[in-house]
Amino acid sequence: MVAYRTVIRGTALTALAAALVSTAPAFAQDTAEDENSIIVTAQRDNQTQVSRNGSLGALGDKDAMDTPFAVKSYNEALILNQQPLTLGAVLENDPSVRTTLGFGNMSEQFVVRGFNLFGEDIAIDGLFGVTPRQLVSPELYDQVQILNGASAFLFGAAPGGSALGGTVNLSPKRAKDKDTNRLTVNYLSDQHLGGAFDFGRRFGDGTFGARINGAYRSGDISVDDEFRKSAVVGGSFDIRTDNLRVSLDLAYQSVKAQHMRPMVQLTGTATTLPTPPRADLNYGQNWYNQTIRDIFGIFKFEYDVTENLLFYASAGARDTAERGIYQGFQVRNSITGDAFVTGSNIPRNDNNEAAQAGLRLKGEGAGITHQLNLGYSHSRYINRNSFEFGRFDADTVGGTNLNNLYNPRQIALPVFNAFRAGNLADPSLVSRTRLDSIFVSDTLGFADDVVQVTLGLRYQNIHLRQYDRNSGAQTSEYSKGTTSPVVGIVIRPSEKISLYANRIAALLQGPVALAPALNAGQVFPPYQAVQYEVGGKLALGRFNASIAAFQTDRPQTLTVNNVFTLDGLQRNKGIEVSVDGEPVKGLRIIAGVSITDATQQRTAGGANDGRNALGVPEYTANANVEWDVYGGLTLTGRVMQTGKQAFNVTNSIILPEWTRFDLGARYVFAVADAPITLRFNVDNVANKRFWASSMGGYLVQGLPRTFKASATIDF
Repeated sequence: MVAYRTVIRGTALTALAAALVSTAPAFAQDTAEDENSIIVTAQRDNQTQVSRNGSLGALGDKDAMDTPFAVKSYNEALILNQQPLTLGAVLENDPSVRTTLGFGNMSEQFVVRGFNLFGEDIAIDGLFGVTPRQLVSPELYDQVQILNGASAFLFGAAPGGSALGGTVNLSPKRAKDKDTNRLTVNYLSDQHLGGAFDFGRRFGDGTFGARINGAYRSGDISVDDEFRKSAVVGGSFDIRTDNLRVSLDLAYQSVKAQHMRPMVQLTGTATTLPTPPRADLNYGQNWYNQTIRDIFGIFKFEYDVTENLLFYASAGARDTAERGIYQGFQVRNSITGDAFVTGSNIPRNDNNEAAQAGLRLKGEGAGITHQLNLGYSHSRYINRNSFEFGRFDADTVGGTNLNNLYNPRQIALPVFNAFRAGNLADPSLVSRTRLDSIFVSDTLGFADDVVQVTLGLRYQNIHLRQYDRNSGAQTSEYSKGTTSPVVGIVIRPSEKISLYANRIAALLQGPVALAPALNAGQVFPPYQAVQYEVGGKLALGRFNASIAAFQTDRPQTLTVNNVFTLDGLQRNKGIEVSVDGEPVKGLRIIAGVSITDATQQRTAGGANDGRNALGVPEYTANANVEWDVYGGLTLTGRVMQTGKQAFNVTNSIILPEWTRFDLGARYVFAVADAPITLRFNVDNVANKRFWASSMGGYLVQGLPRTFKASATIDF
């Protein structure tokens, strides 16, 4: 910044020289101070942070200290700093979450408290069914919020039938009081390049805001010859006054993958765990590809009728088109790696709609405070898909699909002659699902809210109609309802300590008994996975800590004496500890451990009672560290460790524990009053080869060493 000084008229040359001499040091000092201030501000804005609050669905946005649940949020600075390609790379910062892949495609799935969370069962602004299917590009979101535990009362039933052990809610970016002007370029090894833009403004007196942001990436990633491309753009427009808040969020996302590395199944004589192949080896086929296009949006309305009464409503929709040629990879000899390849073509379209409305009322009577909630939610999901599968007859020596896990080869696309159904050019109607629910709750506060008790009920009806892909005729109809209660208590012995307990459930659509069971066609009502949890939280300014112990019982399907039932049980119980914050100025940590004992109970004939459930790590642990070394330089590091996992129900095959180390650095400097941030990260520094997950009964290999670099300018 240039400093101007008034020059008093006098003896011209002498006076001017004196003025210049006296000004020079001040100019240099002011410039240095301004640049230092810019760097310090940018460093502060770049700090990876965790906030202990988030959306609790029916209960609204809450501070974690006042809720009987474990909730936390990761901010957009973490997304910028870690340069994640997908949402899974954000969620792996949480010690209770691990990422795996869907069956035979590029979809991400998450393991939370030992249960699956499908990508399509992630919420945006409290609504299910709107989030892009299979993969989520994280650039559009201001916060990624994680609620550990069941959530049927809070959010309703998840459309994909998961979210038993936790729920993720995404908060879209919106215009802030300070203008946002940001451009980013990034690189991911081996040849993946891209960029992003982010602009936000508030207009007039700040009543109206707009934020437009997007990103584009394309190229090969660190797995040999695996190509990824993503394009995403979103616009957020909002109005806020003293009593009114209205927002409209619209977005487009397109992702593509070519020559993906598939998950691995074991078949035939493969009765032991294969040694993981080279970390970057791609045993996928060139024809293995997938493209998904999503258009989605949410309209949200909030109005303060009085100081203590809030009316809210929101509605959202998503349109999805998914196309791909998929690959299966089945190892038939664990020692030699001999395998065979199958293929499939499954075009799919989805049309989803979701809406909710409600009232929140605060009051007090007889020394007891009340936070009343009353609401209704409605959602509709239409799925269209068709399919054809490649031959499965190559499990013989010399077969045309013969392959090898350690020495893969390219083969011709298998002939799709095994199964075929529906119109491949125009995917056929498969199902229509309608979910309606009404919920009510009251949080009662005693002794100046030192003790808070939450009581609530949600009645949910699930109406499903299924259709024949070829004829279009309706083949079955299902309409069942059930009530999901919640009981929670919070005790605040001080402002810094919160103790809590809850009893809550997850809700799943009931199954239909299939032939040859004697009760084929029997429709089971929606069923619940019941959770009990106790815990404590500590808030010490810039440092937070929490501990929780939980148990969740999930009914399992069984066929006993040729009768299909829901009499089986999986019981997950465990303990979680997490810490985050800045214990010493300039040193920030996000760390924790989750220990889970997941066992099979009431199995058929008791054959597997007490054995470990599939794909649930015995423990998961994380430690993220950021250290502001000097000036604008920050060093980062992360270690992730995952315990043993069962691969099969008899526990004869066990995945060993694995550990991954990540390192990074970022540097902030100023050019012409604009801060520039350079970032460099290396994931899996040791390039370790390991099987990362066995959830679902198949193997997913961990990613190889990956270099990431980016440059961001805020102006």
